[in-house]
Amino acid sequence: MDTRNLLNNRRPVRRLAGHNPALFLFAALLAAAGAAVTYFGFVRTTTGQFADESAWREAELVAPGTRLPALRFLDSLPLVSVFIALAVIVAVTLYRRRLSPGVIALATMAAANLATQLLKNLLLDRPDRGVITLDFNSLPSGHTTMAASAMAAVFLVSSPRWRPAVAALGGTYAVLAGSATFFNLWHRPADVVAAFFIVSACTLVGGLIMMRTNRDWNTLPAGSRGAAGRLWTGLSVTAGLLALALSAALYAYARWGGGVAGLDERPLYFWCGLSLIVGVGYVLAALGSWLFTQQAGDR
Repeated sequence: MDTRNLLNNRRPVRRLAGHNPALFLFAALLAAAGAAVTYFGFVRTTTGQFADESAWREAELVAPGTRLPALRFLDSLPLVSVFIALAVIVAVTLYRRRLSPGVIALATMAAANLATQLLKNLLLDRPDRGVITLDFNSLPSGHTTMAASAMAAVFLVSSPRWRPAVAALGGTYAVLAGSATFFNLWHRPADVVAAFFIVSACTLVGGLIMMRTNRDWNTLPAGSRGAAGRLWTGLSVTAGLLALALSAALYAYARWGGGVAGLDERPLYFWCGLSLIVGVGYVLAALGSWLFTQQAGDR
């Protein structure tokens, strides 16, 4: 028997969309764990509360009340994102003549916002750790969840070929919206980061359902796993990792650089918190882009 001819004549095996559901569920658990670590690290410990509160107070120095009107337009980003998501979902539903993708995307968006409100108002508290701060819990950020979940809904109904670009651009929008709640003194950095993790967990579960129930259009054309998708994902992960490295360096400098002249006058915790928001937002966008592309079907 000619083994070489048998190998050359065999049919290529078609890989279905969402072929590894355990990967989605494991990633969703990791995202939920990220939200839990953020809560316990920044809310339940004295060190975390001090860093988070210091960043929030320094935001007043960077964007004082006299300059806030110039930043208030950023407050509209969460609400605007909802209209963007609804418009895209309606357009995709009419184009594909299929209702289930829109329903799944909206359900994912609703689940993220519901989870945020339940956690913030009913399940989580803010203990007294000796740090002068507001005595009520504000984690996770509802404004950030609204904006990020709306972009996640757009990501879910996008075709696999365009998802890397949508992840990068939608991640940028979510980072801007989350940063705006920090700039304008609505939330501390940890509130924004926790919201990113919650939206990611819900998006992964919704994405698994989307791929398993709509496998036909969640399949990439032959040869379409090209450089464009890798470029968008690479840009996101590079920006995210650089921001996280900057955040870690600034935190170390702020905490252990007390002997540096003029250190107390520099808003290091503010820039540390802002870098953390940017870093987590872009890294999660890049990981989501990679996972959904890897789990897309092949023709």
